[in-house]
Amino acid sequence: MNIGDRVRLVHGREEGIITKVLPNNIVEVEIEDGFRIPVKRNEAVVISELEQKVFKAPVASTPTFEPQRSIYDRVGPTTSDVLSNKGIYMAFVPVNDRELSQYIINNTDWDLPFMLSVGTDPHHKGLASGILKPKTQQKVQHVLVPEFENWGTFTFQAFYYRPAFMQLKQPLIKSIKFRINTFFKNKQKAPILNQEAHLFQLDIEDSVNPVKIEPEKIVEKMFEKSSSTPALVIPPKPAKVVDLHIEELSDDYLFMSNRQMLELQLSTFEKQFEAAIANGMDEIIFIHGVGNGVLRNELHKKLSGHKNVKYFEDSQKEKFGYGATKVKIK
Repeated sequence: MNIGDRVRLVHGREEGIITKVLPNNIVEVEIEDGFRIPVKRNEAVVISELEQKVFKAPVASTPTFEPQRSIYDRVGPTTSDVLSNKGIYMAFVPVNDRELSQYIINNTDWDLPFMLSVGTDPHHKGLASGILKPKTQQKVQHVLVPEFENWGTFTFQAFYYRPAFMQLKQPLIKSIKFRINTFFKNKQKAPILNQEAHLFQLDIEDSVNPVKIEPEKIVEKMFEKSSSTPALVIPPKPAKVVDLHIEELSDDYLFMSNRQMLELQLSTFEKQFEAAIANGMDEIIFIHGVGNGVLRNELHKKLSGHKNVKYFEDSQKEKFGYGATKVKIK
């Protein structure tokens, strides 16, 4: 069994030509679709010249290949020549106001052998793995919004594969830990899923603006004294439960427009919430009532983008129904 011999694999239908002899009784066989595979000698049988003549098999010879050409060597590019090389996403689709479904989306023209894990070295936990076909998605798990801070760091790893001549692409490794002040603002229609989702592209380079860090100047600023700097005044500590019903905030509410009442309620909410943060409170409850839901929605919008909010949820449903919100402060 020598280089150039045409062989048939014992445990398969493939035939090919020996292109290399390797150690440990292994030979490299190039099969008809151009792939070269390592095979043990005892798993390959040389096809005799007589057999080749009877079955009109081609005589063993050195394989030749047509040179790979760029699409620009042809008359004009066709649709199949244009590859989608970018478009790998992690998406979170709302199930309800407390739960999200997590997906991995492959909107490229590549097969993606991948793995998704959560954690940090050396304690990673696998969440999903497999091969994402082009233009497909895979559901990973359900996550809870109140447990946002405990989601951890997700790490996505993938190779790019196509059954054709190609230029090798570097494997993709992306680690991402979400921040509450940006996560809920990033909402748009997810490709493939065609649903509104919190969408994050994994195969896009992070824009990095180099910043020159000068530790000495930072320390100087920290200890710099200025006579013009006013003394820090901490507002009074608010009650643990703040009632935002308009009749509790003003005696003249009967003469106020709906807009004026809402502005007063939101202003009171902001002052009391900032006071709770300044005084180191770990939680505070706001009673906003059910009504038409406008005040509740405005409060939740402000809370969802606030850097000091760990999470918020409906509070004391047996007493207030959906008319009160508890805020957990970082």
